[in-house]
Amino acid sequence: MRALFLALAMPLLAQNLPLPANLKTEGLAPIPTALMKELSRYSESRGANLSNWHPVRRELLISTRFGNVPHLHRVGMPMGARTQITFGPERIDGGTFEPTKGEYLIYGQDIGGGEFFQIFRLDLRTRQTSLLTDGKSRNTGAQFSHDGKWISFSSTKRNGSDIDIWIMDPLKPESAKPVLQVQGGGWAASAWSRDGKYLLIQNGIRATESELYILEIATGKKERLSPEGKVAAYGNAFFSADGKGVFLTTDLDSEFQRVAYLDLATRKFRFLRPSLKWDVSGLSLSRDGKRLAYEANEEGLSVLRVMDVVSGKDLPLPKLPKGSVFDISWHNNSQDLAFTLNGAQSPSDVYSIHVPNQTLTRWTQSETGYVDASSFSEPELVRWKSFDGLGISGFLYRPAKAKFQGPRPVIINIHGGPEGQFKPTYMGQYNYLINELGCAILFPNVRGSEGYGKTFLDLDNGFKREDSVKDIAALLDWIALQPDLDKDRVMVTGSSYGGYMTLACMTHFNDRLRCGLDMVGISNFVTFLENTQGYRRDLRRMEYGDEREPKMREFLTRISPTTHAAKITKPMFIVQGKNDPRVPFTEATQMVEVIRKNNGPVWYLEAADEGHGFAKKGNRDIQFAATVLFIKEHLVK
Repeated sequence: MRALFLALAMPLLAQNLPLPANLKTEGLAPIPTALMKELSRYSESRGANLSNWHPVRRELLISTRFGNVPHLHRVGMPMGARTQITFGPERIDGGTFEPTKGEYLIYGQDIGGGEFFQIFRLDLRTRQTSLLTDGKSRNTGAQFSHDGKWISFSSTKRNGSDIDIWIMDPLKPESAKPVLQVQGGGWAASAWSRDGKYLLIQNGIRATESELYILEIATGKKERLSPEGKVAAYGNAFFSADGKGVFLTTDLDSEFQRVAYLDLATRKFRFLRPSLKWDVSGLSLSRDGKRLAYEANEEGLSVLRVMDVVSGKDLPLPKLPKGSVFDISWHNNSQDLAFTLNGAQSPSDVYSIHVPNQTLTRWTQSETGYVDASSFSEPELVRWKSFDGLGISGFLYRPAKAKFQGPRPVIINIHGGPEGQFKPTYMGQYNYLINELGCAILFPNVRGSEGYGKTFLDLDNGFKREDSVKDIAALLDWIALQPDLDKDRVMVTGSSYGGYMTLACMTHFNDRLRCGLDMVGISNFVTFLENTQGYRRDLRRMEYGDEREPKMREFLTRISPTTHAAKITKPMFIVQGKNDPRVPFTEATQMVEVIRKNNGPVWYLEAADEGHGFAKKGNRDIQFAATVLFIKEHLVK
């Protein structure tokens, strides 16, 4: 009888999801277990991203998620089994085979989203993992010399703030030594020379300014390659096969990042695609030095091309599936080019092209859950004019007109960075909001976004910060003119800098918005700059302004959302990772406190085992379920 009673009572007890101890919530509505089941149709998708080619075999190393976080897998043949080779509760940050035999690999890993990455070596024969770094500092950008005897990497080991360049024999961790000690947090080794004697070094100062150097490893002599007195940004730099020059991307004497060749003897730049009026955001040179692959970002849409280095002509390529291309990488055979492709109707998957015969091969086919991804909305490029006449664009995902009648509620989702750029991509769980709730989702690329030229990129710096917020005001005006969009049901959301934009919009346009969702966003620029990790503080001051200067401090305080929280009377949902090294969790808690002090409605969700965003699937699923409840309650109805 008692067993029967318990069996009858169980459905009642399980109506709402019990939250795990790692999640802290305040003000959230209970999450029904039935909703979690409903959302699982959309939450069981996964993607696969290219990490590295095996140096000898035609085999790939990819990153994908079979459990709670992404791990490394080997794929031995196109559409072959994805064999997992790293395990554990924490995410993996990339992976690279030893470049001569591929008998072991190195990878990075942090704990709880804290981004203090450590470098590990995995012996593929014994399956033993070895920690190569100190377990405490931040270590990033590990890459092998061409003979596989050394790796270079960036590390904060010396003082926790400045990022020095180190090298190490990965078979002898005790051999680690700094080869360049510097001040600042923007330093990174870009590439080894073929003979292992030199490193290309980049120093990032801000989004539109960096420096390029060549470092002689034996002597520690550093020589500047980028011209003095000319502000420009440099990226994707690596030595030519003969060592006489450097291939790179730069916006030197241009609005856009162009493909260039720098002659090391004459120090002269030769631009290989001078007529291209869009940023080149990816670059890869074949091992034999004869083919250069590059990815052009044409107004948020990526186009893959391969150039014959001798003739300077682009080689014919097969037509690719619709989507964005990234992670381009040549096999050592100099014929197979692999890349990751992501589209609105397909999650990230890995492909390759055999360039000589133009053959396209698909290596992975990731699952999309219990839904037919071919029915997902394709984004539409939309444009509007801002307050000063500047043209702004974005991508709009609309729900199916046959299913939803009348003007649809709109979710404005603002990217982070602030130098980021939204590109059409697979929406994953967010397809539920489009397909089942009938929401339109609009991703604006406001001023300050990359991909539209360096003048556009600098339009929100320092005292011009709120001009990007005004771009959203103009977007609200545009929405009001669209017959299929509901100007009275608009929500704003975003992560990181997009979180700041969300909070700023809620203070400026409270009467025009229904609600807002801020994820790991900046609420006060002064406290943010004072508390973000030391290795990135000066880089952020170049973007936002130096809070130590009285006039700038007054300005940053004046525009900070915490200063104007009393203006927020519409519902807010704030999400934060406790271990966030970029935007400290105190940015979220102080915003929650000041909103509540002014009697504003606010939900709060904090994860003890996350950093700058939620990386673990279990946490993401609960966050999304809470988001759906928030949208149902405050936007859709």
